[in-house]
Amino acid sequence: MKHETSQREVASPLRIVFMGTPEFAVPSLERLVEAGYRPVAVVTGPDRPRGRGQRVQPTPVKAAAERLGLSPILQPESVRDPAFAEAVAALQPDIIVVVAFKILPPEVYTQARLGAFNLHASLLPRYRGAAPIHRAIMAGETETGVTTFFLQPQVDTGDIILQKRTPIGPEETAGELHDRLMQLGAEAVLETIRLIERGEVHPRPQDDRQATRAPKLTREEARVPWDRPAPVVHNHIRGLSPHPGAWTMHGDRQLKLYRSRVAEGEASPGTVLEANNRLVIACGEGAVEILELQQEGRRILPAHAFLRGYPLRPGDRLT
Repeated sequence: MKHETSQREVASPLRIVFMGTPEFAVPSLERLVEAGYRPVAVVTGPDRPRGRGQRVQPTPVKAAAERLGLSPILQPESVRDPAFAEAVAALQPDIIVVVAFKILPPEVYTQARLGAFNLHASLLPRYRGAAPIHRAIMAGETETGVTTFFLQPQVDTGDIILQKRTPIGPEETAGELHDRLMQLGAEAVLETIRLIERGEVHPRPQDDRQATRAPKLTREEARVPWDRPAPVVHNHIRGLSPHPGAWTMHGDRQLKLYRSRVAEGEASPGTVLEANNRLVIACGEGAVEILELQQEGRRILPAHAFLRGYPLRPGDRLT
């Protein structure tokens, strides 16, 4: 879908280097090009085996850059290789834009004449780290957003350029919020470029006293905490959906849970209360109804379809 570009229809003379790898970064790259800010280079991760067949494929950002006719496309194995810093310096960038990329050393990002900035999927200083979207939902937050900030050596601590806020729906999953934030982030990236270009940036330092951490999730953290109150379990499930997926065990079988809602019922935590057309599981306080789930190695199914082919009965325990 084409966005409004009334503020700029012609190419900008700014020398922008765009750095990003996953799908989250693609709308930001597309919006810049659409608005006339064609990067002089795109930096992304190496081609890797991906998907079910493990075929070697380009990153989403590389695929988008090729589709947009951008070159060169740099794919360093290590951003700390001195040759990479030299390659960036040779591009003589005015601005380096970083969206979901590796942690850059100062030797790279200080090459930008007007500054290097990063897009982060939280309202910094809250949720600094690799998993801000998951952690915000798991914590039961009702609002989040995106932040652009100037890079400095300590990760996610640089001076804030701008922020955009958005509510989190009560049943919204991490995947759904991710897709909304990548579009909101694209608008923030474009607006940030325009502010820098006009010399109208007024960065403000982050208040470290308000900082919270959002480290990468571990497999054990994704285990469903049935002993917690139902709202906590519900937030846990949707905060990990669809990736990496909240999991629990039924005997020796792993089940992944993707959608839920708070329900009524009391029993020992993890006890199946209903398993007919509805799947209701007791929590430490109250219960949750599971709406979508998956047996390991099988498809994700609505609960009513799952229960037709899987032996789960009232009184069974999930551990």
